[in-house]
Amino acid sequence: MSELLRAPAETKYAEELDWLESADTGAKPFSWQLSPKMVRTFVLGSERADGLDRVISQKWFGDRSIVERAIVTLASDRGLLLIGDPGTGKSWLAELLAAAISRNSTLVVQGTAGTTEDHIKYSWNVSMVIAKGQSRSSMIPSPIMTAMEGGVIGRFEELTRSTSDVQDALISILSEKYVSIPELEDDNIVFAKPGFSVIATANSRDRGVNDLSSALKRRFNFVRIPVVTNKTSEAEIVRFRTEELLRRHSIELEVPPTLFDVLLQSFADLRAAAAAATSDDEKLESSLSTAEQIGVLEDAVLHSTFFGQKELTSEALASSLVGSLARRSPEDLAILNTYLHGVIEPRSKNDGGPWTGFLEGGRQAISALS
Repeated sequence: MSELLRAPAETKYAEELDWLESADTGAKPFSWQLSPKMVRTFVLGSERADGLDRVISQKWFGDRSIVERAIVTLASDRGLLLIGDPGTGKSWLAELLAAAISRNSTLVVQGTAGTTEDHIKYSWNVSMVIAKGQSRSSMIPSPIMTAMEGGVIGRFEELTRSTSDVQDALISILSEKYVSIPELEDDNIVFAKPGFSVIATANSRDRGVNDLSSALKRRFNFVRIPVVTNKTSEAEIVRFRTEELLRRHSIELEVPPTLFDVLLQSFADLRAAAAAATSDDEKLESSLSTAEQIGVLEDAVLHSTFFGQKELTSEALASSLVGSLARRSPEDLAILNTYLHGVIEPRSKNDGGPWTGFLEGGRQAISALS
């Protein structure tokens, strides 16, 4: 795993999955590797009431009912559509569910404007077709077709980014559970085996890009992933991801709790300002998601490690926040400048502490970008 830039969940947590499978006494639907309860335990972590002989780490932070509804959906004949704002952990939850259920989360189609029907059905190895003609051996199955043949979970990222033709092709797969191959005379139908399902994700901010048809919506159970607003939960997510980063880079750097508080409070302030704004020009282009918080902290940690004094400072945190969130110039810079002078400056005078360095770091970053 150390040789992989980013190991899939089934590789990263292979030891936990092996142990859960060995200790699992529950009924398993279809070809599932774990029972629904153990899938939930893998995703949300173990509790004392579970009666397990070891602690299972929590990997996704959110409401238990969301995970349970997602698991129940995958045990049915319907697809699962995880929908929510950017940075709410939709893709990570989809990966964890596929890893726990199928021990394979890599059967993924990425939805874009360039995604075609071939990406969810099949294509052909041209050189083999020229040499030997069309046959099953010269066919290249898509990740979705591979999932059908194996009775496992296939994933479709950013479903609303794909065109209506691609979405229509997915309707037949989800309803009929087979794919026809008209180019072949024999062996020309691929049937889905029990256990096959599709987990799709959709960005709620992409509404109107390529809206889902009513027919496709009926093939999915919708599970909405809300934005994390609880500071404690958000702090856990940011800390979890940051600790992963530190381990991956073998960085020995402590993130002071006070700077966690500064990061959380600054994002809460900016979200409140965005909610009170009367026009898009008064809002940052950033969605101010938890994922962007993680990105700000990761940037600050890496910059402090490589170019700083081997410790994280409030100045470095402010510089990373401005650099990450100022995507439009001069609009975003003006919004951040107003925030620094209207909110952080009075807080620095009243509370002092890390807010003083945060104010100075933010001013310097804005000056450098102006």
